[in-house]
Amino acid sequence: MALSVSVVVLLAVVTLLLVRSGQMRIGHAVVTALLGFYLAQTGIAPAIHRMVVGCATALSNLAT
Repeated sequence: MALSVSVVVLLAVVTLLLVRSGQMRIGHAVVTALLGFYLAQTGIAPAIHRMVVGCATALSNLAT
């Protein structure tokens, strides 16, 4: 669960930076957020979760 919260915070910060820099408009951020909510309700959500966990595990193994 800690990994999920960290990824959400990271993506929120990146989205905020893109909106503030003018490279992403508020409308784009809303559409991106809605896409995330809809993806979470589909059958592909477990595969996305496994991919994120796998990438985080690989990165942590590189650091050690």
